[in-house]
Amino acid sequence: MKHPFSDVSAFRRDPLGLFARKGFGASEPLVKLSLGPSPVYFVTDAKTARVVLKSDEADIDKGRLVRKLRKVIGTSSITLSGVQHQQRRAVIHEHLARGIMNEFVPEIAALIRLHASRLVQEREFDAHDVTAPLALRIITSVLFGRGVLSSGDEAALMEAVAVAEAHMADSLFRLFPRSPLRALRDRRRVQASREIMSVIVERVRVRSTSKSLIAAFESLNLTATELRDEILLLLLAGHHTTGNAAAWVLYFLATNPELSEGIRKEYLSLGTKAGEIDPLRLQRAELSLRVARETLRLYPPFYWFSREVKKPMELAGRRLRRGTTLIISPWQIQRDPRNWENPNAFSVERSYNSPAFLPFGLGPRACVGIGLGLLELQLLALEIASACDIEILSAVPASEPTPAVTLLPPCIRLRLRPRSVFAVQREVA
Repeated sequence: MKHPFSDVSAFRRDPLGLFARKGFGASEPLVKLSLGPSPVYFVTDAKTARVVLKSDEADIDKGRLVRKLRKVIGTSSITLSGVQHQQRRAVIHEHLARGIMNEFVPEIAALIRLHASRLVQEREFDAHDVTAPLALRIITSVLFGRGVLSSGDEAALMEAVAVAEAHMADSLFRLFPRSPLRALRDRRRVQASREIMSVIVERVRVRSTSKSLIAAFESLNLTATELRDEILLLLLAGHHTTGNAAAWVLYFLATNPELSEGIRKEYLSLGTKAGEIDPLRLQRAELSLRVARETLRLYPPFYWFSREVKKPMELAGRRLRRGTTLIISPWQIQRDPRNWENPNAFSVERSYNSPAFLPFGLGPRACVGIGLGLLELQLLALEIASACDIEILSAVPASEPTPAVTLLPPCIRLRLRPRSVFAVQREVA
């Protein structure tokens, strides 16, 4: 008989390996995992995963694993359910929907070009060291207003996020408690990171523009703490996840010169007389969008998430009791040979209408920033490929990512060379 904790060590040491062993070619859509005394099932089948994700929250909702995040990110959209979750989500969705196809395009493109103009002066750089602060600058600009964070604020926030993420990853499915001294030290580090985040969030709130998302949140009469937690969530989720994926976009452009050239030609078909991307023509940019989607298929930033059964039910032929945890891994589903031909290869020839494409989740609890995330990755590919040649200086293929709370990219050393002086010296509008 299996020990009730027999999968904990494997989950903590190598979750991607565990998901591969349990999921690829599984004969059942629900595979039992031994991660503690409460029942936990790994959802290995794409169609079953979609049923779970689209379920009404009265039947299946966020559970105890998500609630653990409150110690770091507070009570916000990601940890709430019910009316509060729906109201806050609606406000964010409305703000993003207004800007994605028009206002955000020139703003994001200008920030990417400014970043590129500085990078061509560097001998080399690590992709994630560049894409993480870029993503943070983009998310603060489009949601709260340009210039609300200084470069020092950005660096402090990212360092605090790293501390918080390491703590959250270590806390999940921990078999034995930390020693008293280690626990005290960890609490102090997390508290310090939380205080740094709070200071930076307050700066965002004070400096935000009248048309920012904060103004939209005021209609919900949030308390100061609730508003702080909501801003913090947007800063963390909005920059950390996109920054991870963006590093891989640069890697694939660097290792596929023909792809980079194809995107450069696509860029030329989208431009206005001023040399900017015409937002109305962006819908035609199929190749760059496919690059974004294929990157998210291979390296979904949130490589697993959980749901909890709220009342007894039957799913995929199994009777599940209240409190059962369901774990879904987009990484496993999006690399399962049953769902994709040559699943570990980067290919932009695939169809992403597949039920096995779930990088942002699905249904009422899917990531609200789906459109913005895709737009950022697409514009990054277009702007960088059009202006620069990208040289890879580290190993190919790249090392495996590090599974923490999100899927962190390895060190990817790159060099940018300008295609022309004019391509990288365009001023920010």
